[in-house]
Amino acid sequence: MKLEGIHHVTCVTADAPRNVEFYAGLLGLRMVKKTVNQDDPTVYHLFYADEHGSAGSDITFFEYPGVPRGRAGAGMVHRITWRVGSEDALGFWEERLGAAGVGAERDDGRLRFQDPEGLDLELAQVETDEKPLLALHPDVPSEVALQGFDGVRVYSRQPDASRQFLDATLGFTAVSAPLEWEARGHERSGAYAYDEAPPERGRGGAGTVHHVAWSARMDEHEAWRERVARGGGAPTPVIDRFYFRSIYFREPSGVLFEIATLGPGFATDESPERLGERLSLPPNFEALREKVEPLLTPLPNPRERAGAQGP
Repeated sequence: MKLEGIHHVTCVTADAPRNVEFYAGLLGLRMVKKTVNQDDPTVYHLFYADEHGSAGSDITFFEYPGVPRGRAGAGMVHRITWRVGSEDALGFWEERLGAAGVGAERDDGRLRFQDPEGLDLELAQVETDEKPLLALHPDVPSEVALQGFDGVRVYSRQPDASRQFLDATLGFTAVSAPLEWEARGHERSGAYAYDEAPPERGRGGAGTVHHVAWSARMDEHEAWRERVARGGGAPTPVIDRFYFRSIYFREPSGVLFEIATLGPGFATDESPERLGERLSLPPNFEALREKVEPLLTPLPNPRERAGAQGP
């Protein structure tokens, strides 16, 4: 069994409208699902991805209005990296971000910046034969668009403690153990790298990553749960999230992992052309619509405003 790189990365925001403007408006991703946090259906769960909502391109956000900013610390993801295809693409994004008042630092094929709530983001020029996962946006030419995740960086005080679990249990490949690893499947890969944790204790909140999910085939999901349990990962039972199925556990450095299935997908309850345009509720939450919908902040439709066309 092989994990097919990153499935999605889930973060926290205190301001869903501003979040939509940044990720769907400025970064040119497609909002592919507007739903609720299934563990707390009074708050949004927003999904931004490529044109088709593909695993490997999907950054998601729980909205907790007014929650204070958090701070990444030991046992937390502190940076998310997307791929782009060229130095010209980095130049495009440096200029586009700057015009929007977003400061960026460019160095050695990489461009680093933060979202409005301080989440560290990065674009990296990566040569790969993996399929680019692109969204359509009228102001972002396809040749410079974000191409899906390259990886995440996390803080740890003892990365060597995770070596056995990442290697023997999850099948990650050591690029430079114990600090750099890769989950490489048959079609996609994702990087997982450690940095020395700051002395300050981490604190969840706006602008922090809640968890990182890795992709697995549907028919291998239960086997992954058993494998994680044998490796000491203490996984949850399989949870049906309707759009995919999930198990959750912490790797030894403390980072919350999910293994999510490649399917059924976001077109399960919306047509591919209309993804993310209405509040989607899984069937077992539909009865709550009249109670939940008035509690949620009205959101712009970035595609309608930009005049972008569907696939």
